[in-house]
Amino acid sequence: MDNDKTAPVVVDGNKLFRLAGSENLEPKERAKKVNRELEKFIQSEEAPRVEIETKDRSPVITINGKDLFTVTNNDTVPPYNADRKAQANFWRQEITRAINAARRERSASFIRYASIVSTVIVVLGAVCHKLLGGLWQIARNRLTPLLGSNQSTDDESSNGKNDEEQYKTFNFLLKSTLILVRTALWVGIILYISNLFPLTRRWSFNITNQILYSLTAKILPFGGKSSSVIEILILACLFCGLFIVAGAATNILRSRVLRLLRISRGAQEAAAVVFKYLIIAIGGIILLQIWGVDLSSLAILASALGVGIGFGFQDIAKNFGSGIVLIFERPIQVGDFIKVGDHTGTVEQIGARSVTIRTLDRVSIIVPNSRFLESEVINWSHGNPISRIHLPVGVSYSSNVYLVKTALLEAAAKHSEVLKVPQPQVFFKGFGDSSLNFELLVWIDRPPSQEYIKSDLNFYVEAALERHKIEIPFPQTDVHIRSGELPIQISPEVEQLLRCSLNMNNGNSTRNDRDSGY
Repeated sequence: MDNDKTAPVVVDGNKLFRLAGSENLEPKERAKKVNRELEKFIQSEEAPRVEIETKDRSPVITINGKDLFTVTNNDTVPPYNADRKAQANFWRQEITRAINAARRERSASFIRYASIVSTVIVVLGAVCHKLLGGLWQIARNRLTPLLGSNQSTDDESSNGKNDEEQYKTFNFLLKSTLILVRTALWVGIILYISNLFPLTRRWSFNITNQILYSLTAKILPFGGKSSSVIEILILACLFCGLFIVAGAATNILRSRVLRLLRISRGAQEAAAVVFKYLIIAIGGIILLQIWGVDLSSLAILASALGVGIGFGFQDIAKNFGSGIVLIFERPIQVGDFIKVGDHTGTVEQIGARSVTIRTLDRVSIIVPNSRFLESEVINWSHGNPISRIHLPVGVSYSSNVYLVKTALLEAAAKHSEVLKVPQPQVFFKGFGDSSLNFELLVWIDRPPSQEYIKSDLNFYVEAALERHKIEIPFPQTDVHIRSGELPIQISPEVEQLLRCSLNMNNGNSTRNDRDSGY
């Protein structure tokens, strides 16, 4: 019989059979009436006497002489097609068995037995929960070396980055499967225990029926047809799987194929991003076609989304378009050392909406793609990674300028990261208020290390100046007050105080000179 045209007869959550509708009652109303009569009889203490009587040439099932329901032609199911009496006899046996079982399960001895079984099952479930965690840990420890994983986050090379992404993906999949298996374990335990007791079994049956009806009812319009919640969830899970497969395939392409081509890291990342989005686009269309979604109906939705993007998501659309330009034009690439605004660091990832920069402080900065096209960007690695750094140095006026130049060049030659070609240079910048100003210029081929190199050079310069007895001055200002009239008008009391102070200072200076033998 069609489930939509029948309703189940249930005793304590155990489904016995299904009834069709009659001339006066719908299937649900008819089954509900039978269920109510069976529940009343189970609660009574009368011995069950289920019989079949013939009334108006139709078999009627009775309990202790009271009519329960009449078996009609619509009620018969294989192998009792059109044989209503045989069908009624089978159902009589089912009803008798269900009534006896329901009364037995309400006894104190059965409840005590079910409670002991439930306790044992919960304990065994806890042990299995713990063992599953240990088994997954063993599996991870044995499978991780096969990936060649590198868990260090300080390695900025492409190999280390790809291995780290592979490790994270693998670890995520392992944790997800462990959570799913543990969840399935406890759901199974809860369902088994709830089926041991009549009351909880009835609750479980009603809740399950409501959930199944809510999930399977075709109430959501999608793609030109009505779909159920469970169908939408399955489609969403398939798309999640598509994203995971696309990410895994991209990592394999990046680490196993593109790496062997010996192209630049930026070109590898651009090819990997295009490959990933291509898989997602093609896979999404295939999934929708298999699912039976009319793509022409989605065109209207795409048009509406286009209008929404145009008005409400302008920044997102702008950043997405900028990301496409960055991927193909490649003014910046993954691994480049850049400065945009106040942020300086290495480009770690170029996404559809933003670029991730890892600063020298190991902090990730998320910068929208549009900023790289609308403002100036300093890229030390673009084209040629060789760049020059400037180191200002000030010495006292009594220093020999040629000796200063020699000392600065010695300090530059001492550093291993400073290139020999082009050669380091020393510029005499001019005469300052307190010092002669020089500038040491050196060339390096590792832009991310420029701050470290500057620090090392400062140490070397200080040591070289100390070795050559060259003094580094500090800012100073000499103030001379002439004797006689002061250039400003002040009160006589303040003038007298200033003169006394000057006289005292002069006396202290004379005394100190006399004590020193001058």
